[in-house]
Amino acid sequence: MSERFVLRNVKRVNEEEIDIVMESGNIVEITAAGEGYGAQVWDGSGAYVSSGWIDMHVHAFPDFDPYGDDMDEIGVKQGVTTIVDAGSCGADRIADLVANSEQAKTKVFAFLNISKIGLQRVDELTNLEWIDREKVRQSVEAYRNVIVGLKARISKSVVGDSGIEPLRIARELSNETALPLMVHIGSGPPEIEDVISLLERKDIITHYLNGKKNNLFDVEGKPLQVLLDAIERGVHLDVGHGTASFSFKVAESAKQHGIGLHTISTDIYRGNRLNGPVYSMANVLSKFLYLGYSLEETVAAVTNHAAAWLGKPELGRIQVGDVANLTLFNIRNEPTELMDSEGEQRVANRLIEAKGVVVSGEYIKC
Repeated sequence: MSERFVLRNVKRVNEEEIDIVMESGNIVEITAAGEGYGAQVWDGSGAYVSSGWIDMHVHAFPDFDPYGDDMDEIGVKQGVTTIVDAGSCGADRIADLVANSEQAKTKVFAFLNISKIGLQRVDELTNLEWIDREKVRQSVEAYRNVIVGLKARISKSVVGDSGIEPLRIARELSNETALPLMVHIGSGPPEIEDVISLLERKDIITHYLNGKKNNLFDVEGKPLQVLLDAIERGVHLDVGHGTASFSFKVAESAKQHGIGLHTISTDIYRGNRLNGPVYSMANVLSKFLYLGYSLEETVAAVTNHAAAWLGKPELGRIQVGDVANLTLFNIRNEPTELMDSEGEQRVANRLIEAKGVVVSGEYIKC
């Protein structure tokens, strides 16, 4: 895109039709539809454009199984221009993840797993000796341009007999490194009240719409007081759909009671990308349209909301002078079955489909 390149007749999510003119990878002009001039023109008639989608919870370290995948397979090839790896690696392998990211077309950030072994095994917090505080501090210092927070998976299968202690240690490490926590919630013990009470402003609860017994809503679907208190403190809510962590019923309760919508993320990795129920960011976003959120609300949860949390507002806007960071997508109006992590199916009438992205001066088709 060293020559002037025009995305013609594209629509913002508010339906405003525009042309976006780029040169040398930067946005140089935003005009009314049909008025942009350039040597190369791509006619996007009917397509929507937003700033590049941001997925705040992925597993993008291909060496680990089952929770791993190729960065660009779950990034630019799916319409996602920025991914945040959610603790795949601890101090032992974070250097390898950073090296991989330098070869990817997708922009990559990461949460550092407080366990040095990361997801090399999936009970990484059962042994407290695997939490090496000095290695955490060294990794954060070495890779501050990539590491945006610390990750602790606090559910029974991960912590075993360690209980709540890994989260107490994570809280101390958060204070020492000045980095927020992303905390995975799931089956107890520890009890959800004990977990959430340790979280502070800008910390992230991921999987907040899970349908497990130890979740954030009571049997009548009302949000627990501990959740309302956390929101009041400024704790951030992230979907983290995943294989076992998104329930339509819980999501309907959350919407009914005005909870969220902060960020929508996939918790995608090779298995749930190929076999479901995640498949893609577009598929997950479609579930929120089905739930009754507007297109503007849904897209904001993967653009400006996520960019604001990252402290990188330029990733969540379309503005002259910025590096072009765009996602193009369509909405297909036809009945489509969508499935949550509980195996429950719903029929939606609108499906979001990613068409392509613009990153680093290049248009990449999805």
